[in-house]
Amino acid sequence: MKTDIQIAQENKMELIKNVAASIGIAEDELELYGKYKAKLSDELEEKTRDNPNGKLVLVTAINPTPAGEGKTTITVGLGQAMAKLGQKAMIALREPSLGPCFGIKGGAAGGGYAQVVPMEELNLHFTGDFHAITSANNLLAALLDNHIQQGNTLGIDPRQVVWKRCLDMNDRVLRNVVVGLGAKADGVVREDHFVITVASEIMAILCLADDINDLKQRLSKIIVAYNYQGEPVTAEDLHAVGAMTALLKDAIKPNLIQTLEHTPALVHGGPFANIAHGCNSVRATKMALKLSDIAITEAGFGADLGAEKFFDIKCRKAGLKPDAVVLVATVRALKYNGGVAKADLSNENLDALKKGIVNLGKHIENIQKYHLPVIVTLNAFSADTEMEIAFVEEYCKERGCEFALAKVWEKGGEGGIELAKKVLDVLDNTKENDFQVLYPDEMSLDKKIETIAKEIYGADGVEFSAAAKKQLEKIEGMGFANLPVCMAKNQYSLSDDATLLGRPEGFKIHIREVYVNAGAGFVVALTGTVMTMPGLPKVPAANNIDVDENGTIVGLF
Repeated sequence: MKTDIQIAQENKMELIKNVAASIGIAEDELELYGKYKAKLSDELEEKTRDNPNGKLVLVTAINPTPAGEGKTTITVGLGQAMAKLGQKAMIALREPSLGPCFGIKGGAAGGGYAQVVPMEELNLHFTGDFHAITSANNLLAALLDNHIQQGNTLGIDPRQVVWKRCLDMNDRVLRNVVVGLGAKADGVVREDHFVITVASEIMAILCLADDINDLKQRLSKIIVAYNYQGEPVTAEDLHAVGAMTALLKDAIKPNLIQTLEHTPALVHGGPFANIAHGCNSVRATKMALKLSDIAITEAGFGADLGAEKFFDIKCRKAGLKPDAVVLVATVRALKYNGGVAKADLSNENLDALKKGIVNLGKHIENIQKYHLPVIVTLNAFSADTEMEIAFVEEYCKERGCEFALAKVWEKGGEGGIELAKKVLDVLDNTKENDFQVLYPDEMSLDKKIETIAKEIYGADGVEFSAAAKKQLEKIEGMGFANLPVCMAKNQYSLSDDATLLGRPEGFKIHIREVYVNAGAGFVVALTGTVMTMPGLPKVPAANNIDVDENGTIVGLF
């Protein structure tokens, strides 16, 4: 059996200018990064602004497990299948982070014969967007500390610096650090912190900004610290916005690559869904809608995180209205939720499947709360039995969902035809888009958090730490009560306890910290023990990555 990277490296890519031409993009509307990657120009965005929007399909999933779900694989395969059916389709994905690539999760290019390419370049440096975001983030941090060192005319309280440095790598020892050690000229000594780049507010800002002017306005609102009177100090106060924008002026442009079957793919931005808002850029999604009849995008991790934030943050802020949702599951993952050990998942076990399928059921209910049609797809594995597949299909139909088996990992677009036809049927037969968000803007922040916890996670309620209560009061007092909430929660469970699988009951969500991302336009609530700077596992994926004597990367997955 060939590995994902072998399949990708054996694929003969089409020149990106030809891929662009297939969707109506001229070569002079591209900014080429070699033969197989390009950024879309601002002129193209202006040219297509009045184009009618295509249909928007979101791909999401059940809670991730070590058994694997394959959400990106399904997204890519569905796009390839749509092309095989003669549909003008594009996919819109997030860019992978180096953290999980070298950690435990691996890359994010899809898998098998449903991948986007060039796979290695996408998973590593790509077009440099993440480096630009990291640089802009750390420039702001440097300007902040320099201001304190050079007289501190803004009266910044070093004990109330909230802006953190970032790095696109899993590095737990940087979570809490002390800076400014050494001589007087080396800066003011204070405690500092790092987050992974995909959790940086600048990542969120880049992904939510409409254009360069909106980007600058959002950057100017970033709260970096508070002064001795407790008043916020912003990036604009530090005169940092112009230089940060200069670093981000190319990164804000969406990236165009292709699938293994040469379907066009926009891959842009990459906030994690467990600690950030988990969606690719608004610009890329809107461009896909203007350039195609069907735009297929995904949101990170399970529907309790990525889909909820896609609906309640991205769609709310960008004025997007999805037309249908594809919910990805696997028999293996459902049995894992039913208590089967990973080593035994290949054995038929209907009892465990019945026990674990409640996780899928909760996600179906959640999506239906947004008044959207759901198509459940099983990402097929060779060990799946007919009885197991039939049980899942019947379960879905009892809940008013369409169902399709997908074999895109094995067969590429051909293996997604059944799913694509079901999606097209839903799009054709849904007469009116009745999409609605979960909560209104005017609801208080604590009630928004409670609504998400009860309605989406199934919690009995919320427990706020004393610090979180004070932070909420301060944030609302600053005038940010109308912002949506971005919940930072582990991805493995509907609860904030990663060990509670299936559909847990009788639990509360614990909020330990709340802070405002004023530039991005949402309030972040940290639950349980979730970290904004992950660590590496005992045996990192990096241990198996190498470059052979021919300069070919091996071991990347």
